[in-house]
Amino acid sequence: MLTAALAAAAGTVAPPLHSASGAAPTSAPTSAPTSAPMSASGPIPASDGPGSPVEYHAWTTTADWRQGADHGTRPADGDRPGITITTPVGTTDYPDPHTGTTSTWEYATWTGPVRELTTPATELVASWNAHTPVGTWIAVELRGSYSDGETTPWYTMGRWAASDQDIRRTSVEHQQDGRSRISTDTLAISDPAGGLRLASYALRLTLYRRPGTELAPTVWRLGAMTSDLPDRFEVPASVPGPGRELAVPRYSQEIHKGQYPQYDNGGEAWCSPTSSQMVIEYWGRRPVPADLAWIDPAYADPQVCQAARGTYDHQYRGCGNWPFNAAYAATYPDLQAVITRLTSLTDLERLIRAGIPVITSQSFLKSELDGAGYGTDGHLMAVVGFTPDGDVIANDPASPGDDQVRRVYRRRQFENNWLRTKRYDANGQVTGGSGGICYVYWPVKSAPGQHQALRAVGIS
Repeated sequence: MLTAALAAAAGTVAPPLHSASGAAPTSAPTSAPTSAPMSASGPIPASDGPGSPVEYHAWTTTADWRQGADHGTRPADGDRPGITITTPVGTTDYPDPHTGTTSTWEYATWTGPVRELTTPATELVASWNAHTPVGTWIAVELRGSYSDGETTPWYTMGRWAASDQDIRRTSVEHQQDGRSRISTDTLAISDPAGGLRLASYALRLTLYRRPGTELAPTVWRLGAMTSDLPDRFEVPASVPGPGRELAVPRYSQEIHKGQYPQYDNGGEAWCSPTSSQMVIEYWGRRPVPADLAWIDPAYADPQVCQAARGTYDHQYRGCGNWPFNAAYAATYPDLQAVITRLTSLTDLERLIRAGIPVITSQSFLKSELDGAGYGTDGHLMAVVGFTPDGDVIANDPASPGDDQVRRVYRRRQFENNWLRTKRYDANGQVTGGSGGICYVYWPVKSAPGQHQALRAVGIS
């Protein structure tokens, strides 16, 4: 399901919560792109090129964490540096809107440095990778500066925990200031045609734990994708590169219809967690038996049920929150995950050639994607390869069974459906397209060619 980033949001800004101010496949390095995507006015720079409309930046190293302002936090060294609690700076009561209970928590904060954007943006999506033991959780907030010098309020981008024992992970609705708004997981400028843009931003982490415990959350990666994409109903065709297909497990969401309807009405709406689970297992990670003990043993592919529970957003009432899917993937050992945009099918091919599958979000009419057999206002699928002719090989979870998940979609149709920012819905009304949004998951210890491919598409 396409997240609510394409829909309008309304209301007032929520007040701040607290009172304080397995073995990975390897491959050879990839070759250079053979073409650049085009907009109505000419080429759109590649995701790694100067003037690109997309920028992804993350804080991941000890040096990165030391750039921020610590209030009761410190960088945690090790093979995977992160930020964690040292001495809490206070306590706060959190009334969980989804359980009706109020609990007291110790907290500490880390506020990142201001990130000036090379290309001022109309949208921003934050994502994070974290470890939250039972009895801990995190909140991710954002404050931006507009191109006219004014600032946004502190927006909440997510309240998150890996489990649902302490809080219910949630986005926050009704956040806006009249100039920008939060639609579930995305900050969007309300009137981009007016010329206003986001010129810079800062991210803030608040780390929570139960009073008296020594356990603490650790955040290993915190980042954001910003973009300013042109309005376009159609993107010009790209030139196919070499074909390759990755051996990604195949799971159908449809076989889970009616299972655990408390998570987005059951499996029929589980395209996002099903796609995530396929790629998680491609990298050799799986839930342990204890994680699956709550699932009816008669159900096939119980790990998909686990993924649905682990990605469910109790405010959005769905499993399609983009950063929640990335955060879930990163709960598996040494797996990293980001939400970004790619500006071309050539960039996606580069990652596939390096052995990295990509989960894409797209919307289309039934007539716009031959072989799918359905139309959708938003759907996730895992791109696992390209044929020698350049057509897209996708593991499409909207299939009747696991044995029918592998699909080959015409390159031109897939490319346009995924990269466009405007389209016509079934009623002939203009609505939004995803503009190349995608999930990218990969291990901390990856092959040099994979790191090279990631850097080439703007991920580091």
